[in-house]
Amino acid sequence: MFSNHSRSSLKWVLHLSVLFLVALWVFPTAGLFVSSFRTVDQIGASGWWASMFPSEQNIIGRTAKPETQQLIDNLYVIEGNLLVADKEMTLSKWGTSSKAIDVYQVGQTAPLRRGGSITVSENGHYKVESKQPLSGSRGQRVFFTATVAPHFTLDNYKKMLLDKSNVEGMASAFMATMTVTIPATIIPILIAAFAAYALAWMNFPGRAILVAVIVGLLVVPLQLALIPLLKLHMNIGIGKGYLGVWLAHTGFGLPLAIYLLRNYMAGLPRDIIENARVDGATEFQIFTHIILPLSFPALASFAIFQFLWTWNDLLVAKVFLIDSSGQTTVMTAKIVEMLGTRGGNWEILATAAFVSISVPLIVFFALQKYLVRGLLAGSVK
Repeated sequence: MFSNHSRSSLKWVLHLSVLFLVALWVFPTAGLFVSSFRTVDQIGASGWWASMFPSEQNIIGRTAKPETQQLIDNLYVIEGNLLVADKEMTLSKWGTSSKAIDVYQVGQTAPLRRGGSITVSENGHYKVESKQPLSGSRGQRVFFTATVAPHFTLDNYKKMLLDKSNVEGMASAFMATMTVTIPATIIPILIAAFAAYALAWMNFPGRAILVAVIVGLLVVPLQLALIPLLKLHMNIGIGKGYLGVWLAHTGFGLPLAIYLLRNYMAGLPRDIIENARVDGATEFQIFTHIILPLSFPALASFAIFQFLWTWNDLLVAKVFLIDSSGQTTVMTAKIVEMLGTRGGNWEILATAAFVSISVPLIVFFALQKYLVRGLLAGSVK
């Protein structure tokens, strides 16, 4: 028997372990959420935990083109501002060469290689002066360090979801993922519910063998069945499309669904079912009016797992789903594509990743109270 001191110690260890696991999951998610509202410059300058504080950024600006110069007091002058108009920024140091970006203080004047001089003030205002006409097709590059106030924007989400002309647009991928996930979650639940009721409450030859086969299918690796199943789809004319990926997810999800629901249904009170049969209820009436309402925790727990697996799936979608353009357009495939082609656009990747995890999070928190009840079904008699 454990003493009270031992029980107290174990309780603290348990609580600290749970707190550690929660923090391990929450902090990266919170960071992804905050980063999805930041610009690429802010992400590169500081971590998400510093997003509420001003940060220093090294920025490259350029003066206006020489064609905008004006003749003032026998000097050719170009004036403008290096800072972004919609951001609160304060310039501290600057330079005209990438090798020395902080050699000048604000208010100082620096000579230009093409002749003339430039003066930069703290608010980003610059003034280029030259006794000779300025030439060239582009303005002078200016490297400067600026203190940037915290800034959050919805432009990343607009670019991801609303800009259809943008190559990073995720609207079509989002809809494709929903089209795959919802049927691939509902279909196996419907089939498994009927099968689980039959295995739990109906007597027929071979029932024990069927249960053993279902338990055996739980250990079959997904990768082992991909190619044979794809060949079967191609031979019977299903091809690569939504029907094929729905059937694939249904087949891979059915063993666990049947096993989980059968354990739960077998633990329901026998008196309720027997009384219903005595009152003349058919098996279908018993199933729809008694078993399904009582089995909602198990149905919800499997729905959570199936939805998460299907939503986050890449392998099955790559194998069984090809659209009219020859591409797999689910969100996981789109994010992998962006990692290869847009690896430097961290703000786009952060937004895409958070959009991808937001729907599973909503589903999980909506149904999580049923998760433990469904998983423990049939474990204690």
